[in-house]
Amino acid sequence: MLFIGVDCFEVISGIYLVLILLMIMEGEPVNVNEFQELARQALPKMYYDFFSGGAEDQYTLKENVEAFRRITFRPRILVDVSRINLSTTVLGYKISAPIMVAPTGMHKLAHPEGETATARAAAASNTIMVLSSVSSCTIEEVASSCNAIRFFQLYVHKNRDVAAQLVQRAERNGYKAIVLTVDAPMLGRREADIKNKMIVPPLPPLKNIEGIVSTEVDNDEGSILEGFAKGALDASLCWRDIGWLRSITNLPILIKGVLTREDAIKATEVGVAGIVVSNHGARQLDYTPATITVLEEVVHAVGGKVPVFLDGGVRRGTDVFKALALGAQAILIGRPVVYGLAAKGEYGVRKVIHMLKDELELTMALSGCPSVKDITRSHVRTEHKKIHSML
Repeated sequence: MLFIGVDCFEVISGIYLVLILLMIMEGEPVNVNEFQELARQALPKMYYDFFSGGAEDQYTLKENVEAFRRITFRPRILVDVSRINLSTTVLGYKISAPIMVAPTGMHKLAHPEGETATARAAAASNTIMVLSSVSSCTIEEVASSCNAIRFFQLYVHKNRDVAAQLVQRAERNGYKAIVLTVDAPMLGRREADIKNKMIVPPLPPLKNIEGIVSTEVDNDEGSILEGFAKGALDASLCWRDIGWLRSITNLPILIKGVLTREDAIKATEVGVAGIVVSNHGARQLDYTPATITVLEEVVHAVGGKVPVFLDGGVRRGTDVFKALALGAQAILIGRPVVYGLAAKGEYGVRKVIHMLKDELELTMALSGCPSVKDITRSHVRTEHKKIHSML
């Protein structure tokens, strides 16, 4: 028999409770983590490993998730939480909750509709999607799929004209910001892809660069993607190139891949509009710290000059709350979106975002925070603070 406490009814709407009960009865996922198993069942092993895997020993992959679990709450009581406001703004654009869709590549390996389905789900959820430059749908296809605010993620190729063309296409098609990935001068060693000799279907999967960059690679040693990256990515990219990028676009530029105080300070000095604390989903350099553990370091370094965002390891609404408490303006989710897409298409992506929003709403209510502006550092306790308080 299922017993539900009276207090829960005061926090969660009756409709939400009915939905939970229906999901339990029908075997539907009741949290984001359960979508991963559904995706594993739905995808060929090669593609599941591609989306789920990390670099080398996958220490950072595990740590991205585990580090959130070492952060605990300091909830406030007797606060009026009869109305919870999840909304926030990102670069002046209002979104329904501080949960955005991170750039992840080749969604058509997960679902036939690819990034257009993801884009529609993000639009329906009233949030921002960051389209990957290695998407399997074009900049134009995604732009025409729905009316929404979206950003464009950029890898800089050795041929700078390619990057310039991509940026100009994004700007022409209404994208509102460029998110420059800065942690991939070379592709990380993803051993699952090497073992699987990661290949893609005959149709060109990287639609944005089709016809302007050769995607044909002969790499007998392992992953075709690794071979492509070696020939395409510009390992000479450095801080002075931020100026070059700013010179070819009027869009604000965020940089994604910052993990240290030193780089956060440099980022503000070169005039970026925002920073994404990210270790590339643990797919680049293994044994980098979990992003949540360095978030405060970056936030303190920028001193409010630019907004700071976080991706990596977010699987619960409680994780979103913890990131906001440590200074993030919003978080981005990558793998959970792909898992939802693989399992249930557009509906699955919408469900993943909806679950995180519902969990965040509940966490805010039980922590005494009627709005995201009310979430402060004092609402969480980290390992570092625990140790310090014991000394």
